[in-house]
Amino acid sequence: MKLAVIGDELAQDCRVVAETAAELGFDGVEIRSIDGTPPHLLTDDQLVAARAILGEHGLANAGFTPPALKVALPETDDDLRAAADLLVDACRRAALLGAPHVRIFSFYRDGDPDPVRAARVAARVLDGARLPVPLVVENGTRTNTPTLRHVRTFLDELGRDDVGVLWDPGNSVFSGWDPDPFPADYEAGRELIRHVHVKDPDAGRGYVRLGDGDLDWPAILLRLAEDGYDGYVSLETHWRQGRQLTADERDNPWGEEFSRGAYVASVACMVKLRGWRDELA
Repeated sequence: MKLAVIGDELAQDCRVVAETAAELGFDGVEIRSIDGTPPHLLTDDQLVAARAILGEHGLANAGFTPPALKVALPETDDDLRAAADLLVDACRRAALLGAPHVRIFSFYRDGDPDPVRAARVAARVLDGARLPVPLVVENGTRTNTPTLRHVRTFLDELGRDDVGVLWDPGNSVFSGWDPDPFPADYEAGRELIRHVHVKDPDAGRGYVRLGDGDLDWPAILLRLAEDGYDGYVSLETHWRQGRQLTADERDNPWGEEFSRGAYVASVACMVKLRGWRDELA
């Protein structure tokens, strides 16, 4: 099992992120925003530079996390084209980064989750798209797949073996759809998991220091190891000392304001996550 951190949960400066991740014994960095630029707007020069900086520090790119399919369900052909264009371009960016996958969502929901309808629309977005990197669907707090069970239904309807799961149990708790997603929700789709996001919610009130919230991360990591999971567990701290992220920052997690107060909080969580992982050896 490999350790990663989403870069802008530390800083907007990619070199600071890489230096810190390497010093703390992490294996990779997941790229979201850099230098105040959202992931889907990063230039080719920024992407190439980020890849080089990670390589200089012996780090892998652990994933690329644009807001693909993180919009309301498309209702028009123009909406579908816009979603497809963002996804295709995100995959092009991910290839430049050398990322192993692109994270996608299942569209924002209006009311109760509807993973079947979302999958049917996603199939139209994906139809005919030539994607150079694999996709992983995240269970998102406000999307049509807030739990792993919902993601499984989404993937069953989508019918594509080349799309995996990004499991974020913190999102399940924060969404209110599953206050205790381990082990039951994990069991619903564990063999589909390709990537894991690590953060610790305090019910729906906010996120806290790793180990102080609702999730038993040592038990989750142990079970992942026992089940042979060899992918990344990637810290998405979402905790800041002295403040809570706003709803807009959680929906659009990028830029200088998002990273304000992130460094000290994330370093503390990285140390804890590294300790838990090392105890499994």
